[in-house]
Amino acid sequence: MSLLECTALELADKIKKKECTCKDAVQAVFAQIEKQEKNYHCYISLDKERALKRAGEVQAAIDSGELTGPLAGVPVAVKDNICTEDVETTCASRILSGFVPTFSAEAVVNLEKAGAIILGKTNMDEFAMGSTTETSAYGVTRNPWNPEHVPGGSSGGSAAAVAAGECYFALGSDTGGSIRQPAGFCGVVGMKPTYGTVSRYGLIAYGSSLDQIGPLCRDVSDCAAVLEAISSHDTKDSTSMERETDFTSALTADVSGMRIGIPRDYLGEGLDGEVKEAVLRAAGELEKKGAVLEEFDLSLVEYAIPAYYTIASAEASSNLERFDGIKYGYRAKDYDGLHSMYKKTRSEGFGPEVKRRIMLGSFVLSSGYYDAYYLKALKVKALIKKAFDEAFGRFDCLLGPVAPTTAPQLGKSLTAPLRMYLGDIYTISVNLAGLPAVSLPCGVSSDGLPIGLQLIGDCFQEKKLIRAAYTYEQARGKFPLSPAWEGRNAKTADGTVNAGTDGKEA
Repeated sequence: MSLLECTALELADKIKKKECTCKDAVQAVFAQIEKQEKNYHCYISLDKERALKRAGEVQAAIDSGELTGPLAGVPVAVKDNICTEDVETTCASRILSGFVPTFSAEAVVNLEKAGAIILGKTNMDEFAMGSTTETSAYGVTRNPWNPEHVPGGSSGGSAAAVAAGECYFALGSDTGGSIRQPAGFCGVVGMKPTYGTVSRYGLIAYGSSLDQIGPLCRDVSDCAAVLEAISSHDTKDSTSMERETDFTSALTADVSGMRIGIPRDYLGEGLDGEVKEAVLRAAGELEKKGAVLEEFDLSLVEYAIPAYYTIASAEASSNLERFDGIKYGYRAKDYDGLHSMYKKTRSEGFGPEVKRRIMLGSFVLSSGYYDAYYLKALKVKALIKKAFDEAFGRFDCLLGPVAPTTAPQLGKSLTAPLRMYLGDIYTISVNLAGLPAVSLPCGVSSDGLPIGLQLIGDCFQEKKLIRAAYTYEQARGKFPLSPAWEGRNAKTADGTVNAGTDGKEA
């Protein structure tokens, strides 16, 4: 096994055993980046010099016994809406070009305490608004399984970087599925924790009541270890929770007696046949391991999308008021007076999708429409939470697809924004209810694209999710690396080969 093929935990173990150094790992990743980045465009910015310097510092701390954790020495990528001290953070938007934070997000601070080495900032949909990583001001990211397809979004750069071997794991943010959906499209593992588990301090806000930072990794074990490292109570975030964060203890392949519900609403009209088959096959594997499966009706699913986009857009219109060209970031060159400067700066600095959501949010918050739209959406949000509470009275976790289809082709989603919004049908309810959920690959379609399985848990029940996900992962076996890895083909979970795009031809 090459150094790049190691998981994060395997790499850290090799470093502790002196089978390789932190510098070796960083150099191996940058060699892969130099080879593949032009094909996939996972990153907005990279800092090799800083990463190598940090590798030397971490190596010294490991050798002296100061750093002993499971992630010490592991290179990581960070989504570009998560602040990093002295490193430009743009949210993939022109309006934040040149913004260099004077502090790091709490999640980044926690990772650095654990000994992780930051490589750079990953590409994303502008201000996390999108499902394809095509709305970035810095160009589109491509899917490592097929560069003619999207990697998902908004954390598409982070998911693609993990799938292409351009980092060992990455941080993303999830407002309506922005970790889980790209994880599903790129064949990696992504987890959205319970709201309040990971501090939002330093995460540039899109929808404050919905946003959560989480990990994107090669496997479930890495995911549990990273989540354990970044979770903490933070007095700088008023929504931060004080709770137990020993997630790695749940890495046991045992689901005997676990009750798993499958919402019929998630298996109906609009779901691709291959996706449905792969998800139900995964459910069957868990049943063989002793889980008790039952289909049931989860009400209000059809109301989740309008409620989510009403609330998220309203919060976005409020959060994005601060980007005005006065304090930091982009400012229009030609203007006549303060009002003109505001108008031109925001018109030139924001992209079409961000403008669309700001306008929608401003409309639903305006006088005469607040009660009709925003207040009603908040009531629906409460009803959705109640429906999940009732479901978790019967089940330990819920199982379903991550998205209705595999990754769409580049350019198809932006021509029909409403269709793109409808693609979030299986993920957004989790954010509205503040629940944890994990996405992991459960197969590859006939055209060589990964299929994602989603497991949803009750608040603070990440351990049950990790146990179920780990059990399935052990039963499924090692998922194949993407065709971005030189000389490799896509394989289905049952071992048959599907034609993929070779990295050298991408």
